[in-house]
Amino acid sequence: MDAVRVALLREVLAGTEWPGAARRFAGTLRRSVVPAGGNLLLVGTEQYEPWHLAAHLVDEAAWSGLPELAPTLVRHQVLPGDAPHLSVGLSRLEAARRGHTLLVVAPEQPGDGLLERVHGARRAGATVLSLDGGDPDLGTLAHEVLSVPDGTAELDLDTVQHLVSAAAGENSLPVQRGPKRFRDRLARLADQLAAPPPSRW
Repeated sequence: MDAVRVALLREVLAGTEWPGAARRFAGTLRRSVVPAGGNLLLVGTEQYEPWHLAAHLVDEAAWSGLPELAPTLVRHQVLPGDAPHLSVGLSRLEAARRGHTLLVVAPEQPGDGLLERVHGARRAGATVLSLDGGDPDLGTLAHEVLSVPDGTAELDLDTVQHLVSAAAGENSLPVQRGPKRFRDRLARLADQLAAPPPSRW
């Protein structure tokens, strides 16, 4: 979803909780990954892999100049011949430690196996964020939750993912980095505007 469509979506949703909630969640995500230098792990459920969110975060990382937003997509099933960036299995969650951020996307119940791995990652010091359909067990494990229960009138979880990924790359969100001179920021912006768009997944 491009910036124009996101802006239209926000306009349609003006007066609801969703634009603000998505920005708050995106701010938490950004504050978690940028100072830590990245280490963002993105995982879905066995039935739902968040391909589109992964792709959008990669785009936002490139467009915003924040490579830390680009996630590692963790998959429940890795097949022989999968590309390297699609060959990270669930065992990767067992290596998550302090400085890692685990973003779980779960429209339905995540299942005991995933919950156990998320619990282990949290105990090891990882920050856990959840975009979900309202699962109480996952909500208990997460440091920050944005839930879209089934039957929500305004939108669905896929739409919320677009709002979150777009907000994560916005320059209006704070980034905890050392101060930069105005000229440096202006030069970076000019480079971004002149650069070709990043390759798609």
